[in-house]
Amino acid sequence: MSDEYADPGHGHSPAAWTAVIIMLIAFTAGTVAFWFDQPILVVASAGLLVVGAIVGWIMARAGYGAGGSRSTPKDH
Repeated sequence: MSDEYADPGHGHSPAAWTAVIIMLIAFTAGTVAFWFDQPILVVASAGLLVVGAIVGWIMARAGYGAGGSRSTPKDH
């Protein structure tokens, strides 16, 4: 297979993992807060969800994304 069709990484990078972990924590906290009828915490967890996406974007721009200069691709 040529390099043109090589696996792009599909998020196997420090930026993707960090963003997903932050967003999973936000989603879990928001679900628990919703269950306990705590609207302020639901809104705060929605804000944390956005923060997770921004952190992932910043890390990717800093070179920690898939194919970035500071991330090492893993062979499968």
